[in-house]
Amino acid sequence: MAKWLIILGIIFILIGLAWPWLSKLGLGHLPGDIHIARKGFSFYFPLTTGIIISLVLSLLFWIFRK
Repeated sequence: MAKWLIILGIIFILIGLAWPWLSKLGLGHLPGDIHIARKGFSFYFPLTTGIIISLVLSLLFWIFRK
């Protein structure tokens, strides 16, 4: 369990360091992401981005399980 927590922490650190480059990919502003803005209210739900991230993570987990 401790090994997985350390690996997860390292992954979060790497994502944090790579964030300036990752933000240029446009994730979070894809067609299909829901954004509702009204006076005094803003709602954002990254539906397409979530699906893409889920597919990539599922593929990575499937590859590393083999």
